[in-house]
Amino acid sequence: MSARTAPEAATGTQVFLLPDLGEGLSEAEIVEWKVAVGDVVTVDQSVVEVETAKAVVDVPCPYAGRVVALHGAAGETRPVGQPLITIAPPDGGDEPAGHATYREEERAGSGNVLIGYGTGHGPARRRRRPRLTLAPEPVAEGAAAPLAQRAPGSAPVGGGVTGPSSEPRVPAGAGVGALACAGVTTDGAVPPVGGGTSPTGGTAPLVISPIVRRLAREHGVDLGALRGTGPGGVIRRCDVEAALVTPPDRRTNADADRPTADVDRLAPVAHVGLAPTDAQDIVIPLTGIRRVIADKLSRSRREIPEVTIWVDADATALLATRAAINAATPDAPVSVLALLARICLSGLRRFPQLNAHVDTEGQRIVQSAGVHLGIAAQTDRGLLVPVLRDAQRLTTRELAAALAETTAAARAGTLPPARLTGGTFTLNNYGVFGVDGSTPIINHPEAALLGVGRIVDKPWVVDGQLAVRKVTQLSLTFDHRVCDGGVAGGFLRHVADCVEQPALLVANV
Repeated sequence: MSARTAPEAATGTQVFLLPDLGEGLSEAEIVEWKVAVGDVVTVDQSVVEVETAKAVVDVPCPYAGRVVALHGAAGETRPVGQPLITIAPPDGGDEPAGHATYREEERAGSGNVLIGYGTGHGPARRRRRPRLTLAPEPVAEGAAAPLAQRAPGSAPVGGGVTGPSSEPRVPAGAGVGALACAGVTTDGAVPPVGGGTSPTGGTAPLVISPIVRRLAREHGVDLGALRGTGPGGVIRRCDVEAALVTPPDRRTNADADRPTADVDRLAPVAHVGLAPTDAQDIVIPLTGIRRVIADKLSRSRREIPEVTIWVDADATALLATRAAINAATPDAPVSVLALLARICLSGLRRFPQLNAHVDTEGQRIVQSAGVHLGIAAQTDRGLLVPVLRDAQRLTTRELAAALAETTAAARAGTLPPARLTGGTFTLNNYGVFGVDGSTPIINHPEAALLGVGRIVDKPWVVDGQLAVRKVTQLSLTFDHRVCDGGVAGGFLRHVADCVEQPALLVANV
C-alpha cells in the first residue's frame, strides 16, 4: 500500500475507505488530490477526485481533522473498501477525528458518500466546479452553423441538441478529421482561442479536464504550446494525442492560422517507411472508461449475433416540421434529435420486441415495460451513452429539454454513474461527424440500436419527377435472437415513414 504520511503517527486517527461508488464498480483511479498531508479538513469536504469506469467524481471525507496520510498517488487505481485517507484530531488529541459526525451511511458502506448524493443531515450542499463561460462561436459567411442557428432544411442532423448559449455545443457537419474532437465544422472558422492569465503574465492554456492535464504531464507535452480545438479554444484529449505524433518542429505558423479541420487534413499520417528513425511507440494503457468501453464492445461482439439493415429516407418534411414547431414557440426549441427520439419511441410502441434484452443465464428474452432511451454522445473521455429513463412518458418538448441537459452534462463529465447505465434501446446520431452510414456495435445488453447519418442534398424522385431533397440514411443493428427480419424491417420502415411523413406521428400518439 503506497501512502504519503505525516512524519509522526497520530493517535485517535480515523481511516476513510474508498466507498462503494455505485453500479457495481469495484475500483477507481485517483485523478487529483484536493488536500495534502497536514491540511485540516471539515466534514463533507471534497478531498480527492477519482475516475471510475463511468464518471469523474469528487469524494468527500466524512471526518473532520488533520490529514496524516494519503493512500495512493495520482494515476493509481484503488479498490473499493481499501484505505483512501487517514484523518487525526485537529488538536492532536486522542479523540477519533470527526467521531460525532461520522454517519451511519458511511459505516454501512453506502455509495451515498459522493457529493451531491444526499450525505448531509441538513440542507444538501453540492460543490460545483467552476464552469467555463464561452462566448458564442462566430460563424463566418458561408460557414456551417450549429443546428439551432440554421435555416430550416439546410443542415446535417444536429445531434447536437443545444443547451443554453453558455454551454459548449457540437456544430453539425463536423469533418472526418475532427471526429475525435467532435466539434469542428469543415468549412467554418476556428473558434477563438481564449485563456486566463498565468502568474508570469502570459496566457494560461484552457484545460478543463484533469484527464487531459495528466496525459500531458505523463508524456511531457507543454499545454501552453497547444492550440485547443474545443469550443473557445479548450484543449482536449485529442489535441494532446495529436501533439504526441506531430513533432513540434513540424508545426508552422501557417498551420495555426488555418481552420482546425484543414490542420487535421494536413497533419502527417503514419505511412510505412516515413516514420523518423528515432520514433518511439506510444503506449496508452486501457484504463478507466477506455477499458470499460473495450470490454463492453468486445462482449457485445462475442455474445450478440447482430444484423444491420438500412434505408435512405427523405427528411425534407421532418426539417420543415421542426422549423414550424420552433417558429411557433421559439422559447422552447425542439431539436432534430428530439424528433428522431420521438419517432423511435413510436416505433418501439409498435414493435416492443426490440425494447428488450436476452437473459443468457435464464435462457429467456426480457421485454422492458418502459423505454430507457440511450443517446450516444462523444466526449473527451470517450463514447458515453447517457440514459433517459421512461422516455415514453415525455412529450416531444420534454424530450428536447432532457436531451439538451443530458448531453451537456455528459460532455462536462458531471453525470453520476447511475445515469450511464440501464438503457434498453440506443439512438446514435453519427451524422454530426459528417458521415452517411455505419454498422454500429449494439450497446450490450440491449437488443437494438438505431443509427442516423447526416442529412444532405441528394437527387430524389418525387411524384415521378427528379428533385433535390434532404436525404439521410437510417440503419438498424439488432440482436437476431430477439426477433427476425420481419420485425426489424417493420420497425425501420416505420421510422423511415415517420421521417418522410411526420404527420404519421400524430396518428400514432
